[in-house]
Amino acid sequence: MEFLIRQETAEDYPSTEEVVKRAFVKEAFSDKKEHFLVNKIRKSDAFIPELSLVALNQAKDIIGHILLSKIKIAEGNDAVESLALAPVSVVPEYQKKGVGSRLIHTALKKAKELGFCSVIVLGHKDYYPKFGFKPASLWNISAPFQVPDELFMALELTENSLENVQGVVHYSEAFSE
Repeated sequence: MEFLIRQETAEDYPSTEEVVKRAFVKEAFSDKKEHFLVNKIRKSDAFIPELSLVALNQAKDIIGHILLSKIKIAEGNDAVESLALAPVSVVPEYQKKGVGSRLIHTALKKAKELGFCSVIVLGHKDYYPKFGFKPASLWNISAPFQVPDELFMALELTENSLENVQGVVHYSEAFSE
């Protein structure tokens, strides 16, 4: 299947939010508000335009989106910058066709190129490990809320970048508004 991945533009915002909304409409674990989250992150200081990517089909319709935004992992006065992968969205008719995987691989590569060292995700325990994610608890990194250990994962974009990092993830305010 042919599709293109590129950075999202401001002109894409309405279409992207519709894609995000459609992607989660039948997901049992979803609160159906992911499109609002994307909108809020874009307006926050956690937003990194280069890490908001869209997938386009041959007709140039947006069929998928991924967003990585700034977070902190903190323990006491020590804090390290990281990224949150949230959300990744693919419209239902293009799901299970490699669009989400390509978006994730492209976003992770771009994040590493931009100098980021790690990524945190709350997601499917059987999906994200294929990209190298492991339980965040292996590094003594925890979520700011109760979540099963196997669903809260971390990825080192550079080798041993989390070796001396531990603490609680602090998401941007966009996640809690």
